[in-house]
Amino acid sequence: MHAKKHNGEQQQASLLQAEHDDVVVNIRDLSVWYRQRQVLHDVNLYLRERHVTALIGPSGCGKSTLLRCLNRLNDLDERCRINGEVMINGRDIYAPDEDVVSLRREVGMVFQRPNPFPKSIFDNVAYGLRLLGMTARVELQEQVRQALQAAALWDEVRDRLHNSALELSSGQQQRLVIARALAVQPKILLLDEPASNLDPISMLKLEELIASLKIDYTILIVTHNMQQAARVSDFTAFMDGGELVEFSATGELFTTPKQRRTEDYITGRYG
Repeated sequence: MHAKKHNGEQQQASLLQAEHDDVVVNIRDLSVWYRQRQVLHDVNLYLRERHVTALIGPSGCGKSTLLRCLNRLNDLDERCRINGEVMINGRDIYAPDEDVVSLRREVGMVFQRPNPFPKSIFDNVAYGLRLLGMTARVELQEQVRQALQAAALWDEVRDRLHNSALELSSGQQQRLVIARALAVQPKILLLDEPASNLDPISMLKLEELIASLKIDYTILIVTHNMQQAARVSDFTAFMDGGELVEFSATGELFTTPKQRRTEDYITGRYG
């Protein structure tokens, strides 16, 4: 992709990255269209390794579209056109020779609604491992166990691994989907409103899980729940109308926002 160069924004993005040596994702001048409708406008954003970054903003502001740019899920929509640059560990993921299958293994994705396969709990978690060619039973069992433990689900399902995943509660299903993503050992985890359909207890368990996962993973979460963003994230980006309005440490953004639009949104004046 070839980005339009906006010197001020590019310089700002470079300075932002230069402040930190742990930046693993760097998004520069990212714009997205669906046919003639532009849904992202020159977004500049970076993600730091082993931190949680939240995307907040009103419905339709481009949060999920931005999320899907990081593992090229937007490629599946033929209406979509993308300009700009997305670098992951210094690699341009939109380069012509990029291996998209490998990229999606490195960048795991969890959607708003739990989507377990109509298979056993074990087979759900082992699915990606088998696609990668892992067939040894002992190795599969160990990897599945580790993934379920990482997703804080092992103790609840260890005695019923061969039961249908569809028997699990919604909260358990969402943690199972996270375990499925973790099984192939991604470096980055994308969460698209993962708690929006969960009851308060399941939501709390999921938030505790996110806090534990950032020890090993870089996480980007889209959430419509500002309290949740404040609880789970280290950094927060506020989006509106396809633009990245403000990005800073979460505590700073919620207590002393620099932009009037940000303040209006987090105080409930609109959105």
